[in-house]
Amino acid sequence: MQIPIEYYLILSAIMFSTGVVGVLIRRNAIVVFMSIELMLNSANLTLVTFSSYLGNSIGQIFVFFVMAVAAAEAAVGLAIIIALFRNKLTVNIDEINIFKW
Repeated sequence: MQIPIEYYLILSAIMFSTGVVGVLIRRNAIVVFMSIELMLNSANLTLVTFSSYLGNSIGQIFVFFVMAVAAAEAAVGLAIIIALFRNKLTVNIDEINIFKW
């Protein structure tokens, strides 16, 4: 008994929608950062789902590259968030305006 492909795609759509809502609504930079990671993981789930459904490994190769980009983005993004916190003493996006003098 296999799980239908629709279940995976529905789960991926819910994860992606949750990530979009988190990016658009939340003002905390760390929560926005985690929401972006959630959207990347939902794309990975979709790629793995279609790779398994079609019987080839191209989607899994793409997932490897997306995970590598996400790891680099996590390292750079967290470094930027820490630098902003040290400079402004907040991670609230509304209060961080580095372009003003």
